[in-house]
Amino acid sequence: MLQDIKSLTREELETQFAAWQQPKYRVAQLLEWLYVHRVTSWEAMTNLPKPLREKLQENFSLQTLELLRKQGAPDTTQKFLWRLHDHALIESVLIPANPALYGEASDRHTLCVSTQVGCAYGCKFCASGLDGWKRNLTPDEIVEQVMAVERLGPQSTVRSQSSAAQPPTGDCGLRTVDNLVVMGMGEPLANYDHLLQALRILNAPWGGGIGARKITISTSGLAPQIRRLADEPLQFRLAISLHGATDEVRNKIMPVNRKYPLKELVAACEHYQGQKGRMLTFEYILIAGVNDSIEQVRPLAALARKLFAKVNLIPYNKVEGLPWERPDEETQEKFLAALEKQKVVATLRREKGHDIDAACGQLRLKTERGLHGAAG
Repeated sequence: MLQDIKSLTREELETQFAAWQQPKYRVAQLLEWLYVHRVTSWEAMTNLPKPLREKLQENFSLQTLELLRKQGAPDTTQKFLWRLHDHALIESVLIPANPALYGEASDRHTLCVSTQVGCAYGCKFCASGLDGWKRNLTPDEIVEQVMAVERLGPQSTVRSQSSAAQPPTGDCGLRTVDNLVVMGMGEPLANYDHLLQALRILNAPWGGGIGARKITISTSGLAPQIRRLADEPLQFRLAISLHGATDEVRNKIMPVNRKYPLKELVAACEHYQGQKGRMLTFEYILIAGVNDSIEQVRPLAALARKLFAKVNLIPYNKVEGLPWERPDEETQEKFLAALEKQKVVATLRREKGHDIDAACGQLRLKTERGLHGAAG
């Protein structure tokens, strides 16, 4: 199968075009078609010579995601179920404006993207891994989630038109995706190389034009990859899907903790902070009777202070087929108040899209099982 054109950086394209004895400005024209106009066919690239378009078509694919289902919530959260070229299904979620969800000021619109088909890490409360891990997404499949939502989004507008010989400026004016959260299906850092290639493309002014500090990578705790990420030059944000502040709790619900217990995870985060000097985010899903007791506050607060982290409390979204429950609102509020009393920066958010299967993997799982049932 041909490599997709959206998996290549500008430098890689320039090398290829040089080998074809094409002028460098043709790369700028190609990039504008891909990331400004977001075209889905070679024929649409009308200012590229026909022989060049034919050569591109012979050597690269130009895949798009098929929108299989779309769900909307009253708060305008939108969930997209995409079908890939091999008929595998993945999800993306577009979350509306929410003050300081992952960055400064208002997040405007945050897109949560997937990095794998399924997940191998088996967090006990998560729908993404219920049917196991199928494969990693390629860089273009990660990039295309953003491009596809931009094409569909009612607020999407084409960037100001530069001359065809110039690369896009990255200044999109109004657009659908303002912030990117790599927190969908899969463990992002288990698909490290493809993820970083995709993020370089989405961050670049000639590509997606999303600032590095508007991109948050979430991990369940892969300590070696956190250290590797710390040494990357780009200033991405890091979120730790913590969900438990003791090894006892994390071992119960997150198998990854047996390989990388809290001591190793904390050491990796300290290295990350030493390199980046940026605040971390702890994602902490409140699960009734598991990690929502007041006794859990003190170790969580100690970790947050040690690592200069803010805590994002997320009430659990019920997943069909799993026994876990969402704590009542009084329990949620008490947990938040106790954290704040410990001088920890914390937020408690109602999960956006609670009524549209917003927990990662639910829509995919229901759809796949429905399709298999129909086929049977």
